[in-house]
Amino acid sequence: MPQRLEAHVFDLPVQELRRGYRSDIYFWREKITLENHNLHPEVTMQVFQKKDAVLCGVDEAIAVLKLAAGRYTDYNKAYKLFDKLIEHKSKARRQFIGNHKAYLKAVAQKMEVSAQLDEMWESGFEQLDVKVLHDGDRISPWETVMHITGDASLFAHLETVYLGILARRTKIASNVRGVVDAANGKIVLYFPARFDHWAVQGGDGYAAHIGGATGVSTDAQAQWWGAKASGTVPHALIAAVGGDTVKAISLFGETYPDVDLVALVDFDNDSVGTSLKCCEALGDRLWGVRLDTSNTLVDKSIIPVMQNFKPVGVTPRLVEMTRQMLDKHGYSHVKIIVSGGFNPDRIAEFEKLQVPVDAYGVGSYLMRGVNAFTADVVLLEGKPCAKVGREYKPNLRLESVNSHSS
Repeated sequence: MPQRLEAHVFDLPVQELRRGYRSDIYFWREKITLENHNLHPEVTMQVFQKKDAVLCGVDEAIAVLKLAAGRYTDYNKAYKLFDKLIEHKSKARRQFIGNHKAYLKAVAQKMEVSAQLDEMWESGFEQLDVKVLHDGDRISPWETVMHITGDASLFAHLETVYLGILARRTKIASNVRGVVDAANGKIVLYFPARFDHWAVQGGDGYAAHIGGATGVSTDAQAQWWGAKASGTVPHALIAAVGGDTVKAISLFGETYPDVDLVALVDFDNDSVGTSLKCCEALGDRLWGVRLDTSNTLVDKSIIPVMQNFKPVGVTPRLVEMTRQMLDKHGYSHVKIIVSGGFNPDRIAEFEKLQVPVDAYGVGSYLMRGVNAFTADVVLLEGKPCAKVGREYKPNLRLESVNSHSS
């Protein structure tokens, strides 16, 4: 079985998770209701979703349970300390610009309060029996992916968090796997960072890796799995040097001599001609060219050969013409990357036509859709107890990660 990621990888807001700060309020209130009435029922929580998918987020969900399942020894004191923690956190943000000394003081105060909260926290993870699948497992609709068995008051407040993690990570991993499968063994580059909030990059990049992506565009996306970002020369650099693609790629190559040099060749809407110019200027130093023609434009190279095909964007014919031109002039080593509106169907069509593409860069498509997960109590004290239609469903593929009964 693949090794699971350690809890520290995820940089979780532990105090906020323990306090229910990032949970739907009714789950926190469920926890407190049980504790206030000294109720500690042993339940089995069952987690599933409704699609054929590639599961991801499991290790992160385990980390949430490991670090935030449990209870405070004094809730009234914990509430007051947590409010102070949030106050110091907010103060630190306000002071970061303009008063560095005050910022450091607020950070120190926040850490002191966090330490006090740690002393009041009794971990409950060791009392749970958690059985789960692995990140990267293919799952079917309604298949059980996780069972959590133990005192409900220890983990009731975490349902929002672990379901949200599984939903997000599984969506990304499944979307990427769909693209990877369509690409038929070709390189798939994960390029959607600009289409979503920066804060999700770490987990999304890991999910893309689980889905089979070969490269990502930010270092944050690569951190969890120990890699580094990769990318081409941006349009902005070409514009900044007067619209000269060859100059931009040459300067870039001099600045970063150890990276695989890839030229972005659609700035002048002449992908074939610009690709050849870059090859002539850089020779063996050039690793590849990237075609990124807008889906609202017809590349200059296509206009003379327009026939009975859709001419806009990166077309199969445009790729073929680029490959033929580069091979003709002795640049067969230069690889061709395509990007701009690619999805599994479009990639599958390119592969069916045997278009000479070496790598696909995919962006906004990979953020689309929903993979919603649901959790239900299905057993109470080992006996069936679930809402109608949500019966206990064992899964022999589940692996125990923290069995208190073993």
